[in-house]
Amino acid sequence: MTSHARPRIHAKAEEMIPRIMVRAMFGLTAVVLLIVTVATLTDRPVQSTPPQGEILTERAIVLTGDASGAARVLDATGTVIADFASDKGGFVAGIERVIARERAKIGAAPTDPVLLRLRAGNRLSLYDPVTGWSAELMGFGASNTRTFARLLDQP
Repeated sequence: MTSHARPRIHAKAEEMIPRIMVRAMFGLTAVVLLIVTVATLTDRPVQSTPPQGEILTERAIVLTGDASGAARVLDATGTVIADFASDKGGFVAGIERVIARERAKIGAAPTDPVLLRLRAGNRLSLYDPVTGWSAELMGFGASNTRTFARLLDQP
């Protein structure tokens, strides 16, 4: 080795990711983007969505929240159904922010009610009739689903 040799500035050869793996990763990414592009351009219908069972119970609710995690749930007449402190209302406040963002995109009022629905098969969901946004709550865990399920039972 000469005194003019430069020091090695990258990882040891055994710590390097093989080139074939890096190329495979970028190739897979390109294939996924191509599939999504083709599906979008050809207006392919959405598949693998949860089944839309019969609505057993539905309640119109208004969600309010803030960045601290505090949240309040009102019924359609403005009566408070639930009031969550900042350490208990994070999920409800998070859902409220998502709905507010979706409504802001189209310039809609953030205070219109959303529909809390219990469907056949014990599936609980939220639906925003203003934007068409919806969420199946079972995907957020049992405790978060219970939080909204209790709102259906409130007088």
